[in-house]
Amino acid sequence: MTTARDIMTPGAECVGERDTLVDAARRMRDLDVGALPICGEDGRLKGVVTDRDIVVKALAEGQDPTTVEAGTFGQGKPVTIGADDDVREALRTMEEHQVRRLPVIDGHDLVGMLSQADVARRLSATETGETVAGISE
Repeated sequence: MTTARDIMTPGAECVGERDTLVDAARRMRDLDVGALPICGEDGRLKGVVTDRDIVVKALAEGQDPTTVEAGTFGQGKPVTIGADDDVREALRTMEEHQVRRLPVIDGHDLVGMLSQADVARRLSATETGETVAGISE
């Protein structure tokens, strides 16, 4: 059985819930990623902020990215996958929630991120295609 841990990108870095969107954008640039997990002061995952969130939900609405906190995008329970869950469960979760990236947790600890790119690099073309189609519906 292939697990989420087997194909994820390890060592995901968080943006703090009180960090601004400018801080988040700079960290995305520096890490060359399009999404960052949002972690609370307690170290727990609060959600995910994407580059698209910053542009469409903040800038396009006239919000000031120097004052809006990343935690604003961490509403509700984050969609995650367990590190030792079967990768097919991760794919179903991505499709069900129509997300391209999933934080991977071990207990309450963030251990990595699983993205469409990870899926494409490690799984068959058929599995990759089905996942992309399911997410894009």
